[in-house]
Amino acid sequence: MLNVGEVARLIFERLEGWAKTAVLYVPNLAVALLVIVVFNFISRYFRKLVVRAFDRFSDNLSLINLTGTVAQLVVMTLGLFIALDILGLEKTVASLLAGAGVLALAIGFAFQDLTANFISGTIIALQRPIEVGDVVETNGFLGKVVRIKLRSIVLDNSAGQTIEIPSKDIFQKPITNFSRTGERRIELTAGVSHLDDLSKAQRVAISAVKALPFIRKDKSVEMHYKGVSLEMIQFLVWFWIDPTKVDATKALSEAIMAVKKAFGENEVLMLFPPHTYDLKKRASEPAGPSNQ
Repeated sequence: MLNVGEVARLIFERLEGWAKTAVLYVPNLAVALLVIVVFNFISRYFRKLVVRAFDRFSDNLSLINLTGTVAQLVVMTLGLFIALDILGLEKTVASLLAGAGVLALAIGFAFQDLTANFISGTIIALQRPIEVGDVVETNGFLGKVVRIKLRSIVLDNSAGQTIEIPSKDIFQKPITNFSRTGERRIELTAGVSHLDDLSKAQRVAISAVKALPFIRKDKSVEMHYKGVSLEMIQFLVWFWIDPTKVDATKALSEAIMAVKKAFGENEVLMLFPPHTYDLKKRASEPAGPSNQ
């Protein structure tokens, strides 16, 4: 059985050994701490350089900040591994690398949707299929892009609400961008009665739409008849607008009113089913004597 003196001697020898080892490690420890401090300053400076460089060709603040943060973490991680190597902890470095790989794999499985949204948001920010201010239709929603985040895209639906769509859905599904080319074709669909002169109705409708102030002058206004039914002869009018200057819904409304007014002034009857023929007949008949 060990006595108290023997136990004290063993403890003292162990502490003495640790003290000698610590003294031997003081220079390496000082150098390692110096390396970490230096790499901390380098990482901050490198982050500023990366942010400044990305700011020249991208206006996406989220992407710029994320890139700068990743660059700073990479430099700091490099400094940490160098410090551990100076301390002779090569096995620790290997264990950290292996653990980081396992952790990244676990996080990837646990947050698949989140990771997919961030990756999709990064690609969208780089490729720029849409930009802030664009009027787009995607995933069944129509609106103006008010914010592009890494995780999602925010639309204003012009009805007092905002719609936030995950970046993954934007990236994977079709996008109709009404602002990219600076032009949009609007289609007005209606009908005239069978008793009307179709050539005259065509001239009147085209003239009425051409007179609207928001119509693009470099594009032609067209009217085509597309079908015949028992009640009417269907037609459509095509005209072009700049969607950045006028709302498509307002443009269509103005065009309908202009065509309706022009038809009235030129005695062309737009469809009012099921009394189209009666109205046309009444409009052409002279007023009879009033009943006494």
